[in-house]
Amino acid sequence: MTNDLDSLAAALYVKTDDLLKDSPQFVPWRPAVGIAPQLSDAELVTLAMMQAMLGFTSEARWFRHARAHLRHLFPYLPQQPGYNKRLRKAADLIRRITRTLACDTTLWTDDVWVVDSTPVECGRSRETVKRSDLAGWAQYGYCASHSRYFWGLRLHLVCTLHGLPVAYALTGARTDERETLLDMFAAEPRLTDERPAQTLIGDKNYFGRKFEQQLAELGIRLLRPRRNGEAEWPGSQLFKPLRQIIESVNETFKGQLDLERHPGRTPGGVAVRVLRRILALTAAIWHNDHTGQPIRRTADHLRSLTPLESIIY
Repeated sequence: MTNDLDSLAAALYVKTDDLLKDSPQFVPWRPAVGIAPQLSDAELVTLAMMQAMLGFTSEARWFRHARAHLRHLFPYLPQQPGYNKRLRKAADLIRRITRTLACDTTLWTDDVWVVDSTPVECGRSRETVKRSDLAGWAQYGYCASHSRYFWGLRLHLVCTLHGLPVAYALTGARTDERETLLDMFAAEPRLTDERPAQTLIGDKNYFGRKFEQQLAELGIRLLRPRRNGEAEWPGSQLFKPLRQIIESVNETFKGQLDLERHPGRTPGGVAVRVLRRILALTAAIWHNDHTGQPIRRTADHLRSLTPLESIIY
C-alpha cells in the first residue's frame, strides 16, 4: 500500500468486495427482480468513508465535490436521495467491514482498553425536540466536560490505547454508562472470551462493587480514578495520561470527523452517520498499520483535500 487517500479508498473497496464475495449473506437485501444498482455495495461503503474522512457534513456539497474531483474513483454517482436510502440499508454492512478492518490490524490483540462516552447532540430548539422522529430515543443529558446540557444521544466507545474502536453503542443521553458497557460485552461475548486477562481504564462514572465484580467475571480488570472518600489506588497518578487517550479519540470524532454536525433526523439516519465516522477512523488506523506509519490515529487537518499528510497520519 501507498500512503494517500486514493490508495486508502482502493484498499477499502477491495477489502469490502472480498468480504461480500466470501460472505454474500452480508449483502444488503434488494428485490430479486428490478434494476441492478450501478454503484456497487463496495463502492457505496468507500464513498461513505471518504465523505466522513474529507469532512463533508452536507450530502449536497459532498456530491458536488465528488462529481468534480472523484470521477476517477467513482464513474457513476447516484442522486442524493438514493444514496441516503442505500446507506441506511447498508448500516449492518458498514458495521461488518469496520470490524473486519479492526481485526486485520496488529492493535486488535492489545490487552488494555479505554472506555468513555461522548454526547451526540441532535437538536437545540424546543420545536425540534417536540417534532423530531428521535423522540423516545434521544434525551436531555448533561455533558460534564463542557458544563452544558444537551438533547440527543451518547456514543459509548471502547478502544485500544492507539485509538482503534473495539466496541461501541449509541444510546439515550441519560442511559447508565455501566449498564451500556455490560450490554456491549454481552452482545459480543467473543470480545471477552478471547481475552481472559484484559485491563479496562475508565473514568469515575464506572464505579460500584457489583459492577466491578461483573467485569471480573468476564475476565476484565477495571482501573479508574479515585472517587471522593476512597483510598488512593496504587499507580493512580498514571490514569490521567492514559485517560487522555480516549479524550483524544473523542476529539478526533468531534473536531475532525464532525460527529455532532450530522444532519440526521431519524434513528436510522443518525445511526448510519455515526457508523461511517467510526468506519473512517478505523480505516485510517488500518491503513496506517499496514503502511507502517508511526502514528496510527487520524490527526490534524483531516478536512484538507490534499490528504497525503493529513488524513492518514
